[in-house]
Amino acid sequence: NPSKHRLHIPRLFQPTYLIPVCTGMTRGLRQTPSFWRRLKSMNFRDFESHFRIDGLNLKAYPNFMTSIEAAQTLDDQTCWRSVLERDQESDGRFVYAVRSTGIYYRPSCPSRRPRREQVSFFSSAEGAHGQGYRPCKRCRPQETSGEDTDTKLVRLACEYLESGHPEPVSLEHVSAQAGVTPARLRKAFKNVTGSSFTQFADARRLDQLKTRLQEGQDVTSALYDSGYSSTSRLYEKAPAQLGMTPNTYRKGGQDVEITYAVIDWSLGQILVAATNKGVCAVRLGDDAAALEAELKNEYPNASVERDSGRLHDWVGIMLATLEGHPVTRSLPLDVQATAFQRRVWQHLMTIPRGETRTYSQVAEALGSRRSTLAVANACATNPVALAVPCHRVVRQDGGLGGYRWGLERKAALLEDESITESD
Repeated sequence: NPSKHRLHIPRLFQPTYLIPVCTGMTRGLRQTPSFWRRLKSMNFRDFESHFRIDGLNLKAYPNFMTSIEAAQTLDDQTCWRSVLERDQESDGRFVYAVRSTGIYYRPSCPSRRPRREQVSFFSSAEGAHGQGYRPCKRCRPQETSGEDTDTKLVRLACEYLESGHPEPVSLEHVSAQAGVTPARLRKAFKNVTGSSFTQFADARRLDQLKTRLQEGQDVTSALYDSGYSSTSRLYEKAPAQLGMTPNTYRKGGQDVEITYAVIDWSLGQILVAATNKGVCAVRLGDDAAALEAELKNEYPNASVERDSGRLHDWVGIMLATLEGHPVTRSLPLDVQATAFQRRVWQHLMTIPRGETRTYSQVAEALGSRRSTLAVANACATNPVALAVPCHRVVRQDGGLGGYRWGLERKAALLEDESITESD
């Protein structure tokens, strides 16, 4: 039952960089032949692989189990490798059954390895039992929890961190509470979240600080109650983590200027929002008013205004992309990304239009084959839809997986891109 083990994983904040913007775009947005000719004639490049420090998208991670459900499919090649290696960390992620014996096993079972053609993989013991297989009496796979070991450890650590500890909590202390070594817990965090325990704990403190500031608590009380040991420690990181000073954030983003434009398209509405440094959000939906309300609710005291012309160039790029015209113009992105998120998003930008990749393929390409769930989470937290094409990542079994803006919209996007490329 996924709802039984819901994780609240705060957003992680790491230094990021600015994507340079190409200039020279026409100011008009009319989709005329001359407009497209000018787009095609420019020296376009793929999206740059850098992201900029800023704090304009400060929401916590979406429900982490949603990401797990989207990516939790079986890659036969990876599963077979785990069986051959008797990988204990794969216990709980799947079981394998042998047709010649009628028995199913844990990946780490010390029994003799079967021939590959005799093996089938199941995501749970229940699945194997339902096909008539019996559990191995040696490794007892039926006693394996439906939740894999790494995810269980991270869940336990999250519950402990969220239980309320005003003082900074160390890796050693939390690992002792979980009954494992610090190295084991550190590895679990890397596998599941793509980030270190320290980054996670820092983000948890920041998440609590933001909540207290938004509730109106004074800065000094909020920072100590959230586990910061001194004001200097907070203020030295505030511009990178909050995008502003704690006092400005407490005032709801006062003096922050955000400009947005809403575009009509065949699948609904697109909201493109930007600061003076770059695009900070691209959101998809059916109701322009709802998209605008979400943006304004994020910073109730910020200056959030409809665009009067400044976004024309960037909106033009979005239109060109949607129309399937061969343009890959760089956009200046003013978004936050952890080191792992940045790597995932950079890779997604290299997936050609009309093609897809699986969550496990992306993890493999990043040299982190055990980070499938972290890849799914990075896709789920992408703040700039279409600019970072997370819709091109699907499940191993051919299913769509998850999509923040709706699976029907994801399917339509992929179909449209496939048709455009075939033409």
